[in-house]
Amino acid sequence: MKKIYITEEEWVKCRKVMEAFSEMYEEQDVLVVDAGNYGFIKLQWFNEKQGFEAAIPYSDSKKLFDSLWETWFDYHVFVPVLGTPIAELDYEDIFQTFPKERQEELMKKKDYFLALCGEMQWE
Repeated sequence: MKKIYITEEEWVKCRKVMEAFSEMYEEQDVLVVDAGNYGFIKLQWFNEKQGFEAAIPYSDSKKLFDSLWETWFDYHVFVPVLGTPIAELDYEDIFQTFPKERQEELMKKKDYFLALCGEMQWE
């Protein structure tokens, strides 16, 4: 009998999370793939010679959402300051250097992704 590493309910939720972040896959070298009974795999940091440097499995939709949100957020906080002295700060300090309007815009994006996921019940 084939072992199952993800419940059907979590598979549906993870699928919604994967699809909610699809726009991120176009701008970053991150991709989430459906691995069937094994759950979902977050592939990250693509290198043409070696492929993806990280492959992280998920069978919990909340953990997948949090991971993708953190990746999206860090990218949008760090990329605008690359090549500047601000890039030496940690992400929270960089975020605090942004105008309040930009901070609010970034934080609203989390609500946007949550809305795309639909009615998720996470504890």
